[in-house]
Amino acid sequence: MSPAAKPRLAVALGGGAARGWAHVGVLRALEQHGIKPDIVCGTSIGGLVGAAYVSGELDRFERWIRRLTVMDIVSFMDLSLAGGLIKGEKLMAFFEKTFTDRPIEDLALPFAVVACDLHTGAEVWLREGSTADAVRASLALPGLLTPVHYRGKTLVDGGLVNPVPVSLARAMGADIVIAVDLNADLVGRHLKVEQPAVAGALTDRAVEAKGHDVARWITQLQQKLQSRLPWPLPTWGDSNTAPVPSLFDVVASSINIMQVRITRSRMAGEPPDLVLVPKLADLGLMDFHRADQAIAEGQRAVERALDQLEELV
Repeated sequence: MSPAAKPRLAVALGGGAARGWAHVGVLRALEQHGIKPDIVCGTSIGGLVGAAYVSGELDRFERWIRRLTVMDIVSFMDLSLAGGLIKGEKLMAFFEKTFTDRPIEDLALPFAVVACDLHTGAEVWLREGSTADAVRASLALPGLLTPVHYRGKTLVDGGLVNPVPVSLARAMGADIVIAVDLNADLVGRHLKVEQPAVAGALTDRAVEAKGHDVARWITQLQQKLQSRLPWPLPTWGDSNTAPVPSLFDVVASSINIMQVRITRSRMAGEPPDLVLVPKLADLGLMDFHRADQAIAEGQRAVERALDQLEELV
């Protein structure tokens, strides 16, 4: 880079399921302070939000996620017992119908997402071809969304290998990297011990008593899963059985532990110039209906780091 050249700024948007809506707030707040990235890359949900941004669709995308309800989320569930609980075809069909899919190389800014090759464990950088296909591969959370067969590889969520893709941003020519880490304070925060539920499912009365949207979402998922099985879901046993965390609490906490540990390791060896950390520990893995809260916290994360941002740019 010559002395007169303007440093190239990249944002590396990390994975974190529903917490990823915070990336919208981060991007909005950066622009409000006159900070526009030259390069955008993301992992998993970070890739989805990043794609909306570089495609010029962020306004429409934000309006859509702010309107999401629990029942909208349930409507996208096309259950599968092969490769993952959800095939993801309904979700991607919606995106392809609602938003324009363009080749990555034709987007307004350099853009890429991270996926993982399920057979080799290798990190895969997707930097050309269909934006929608690349994002879907990066989103394929193991056990939840089915893997994607893409250009001869079987790909899953990039969070398995690079939850906050600082290294990818550097490889794309970034001089300054702002990383957004959604998982820094999450270990153990969602592991709640539940009383045993009859036949593995919450009753309508239990859902009403909990007064929690996610409980209703889990009930819907369990009912759909039961309809696909030739046998009843198991019960937890008699009243003396020790309470255990719910399936989704176990999955969420396991993913949190994995991504926090990998992120710490990767960023120790590949440090960004600044890390933004939205405080979203109270958002669960599937709380996609809580976009208002996530977006607001993304904006606050930028405000908290303004002094450091001014020094960088």
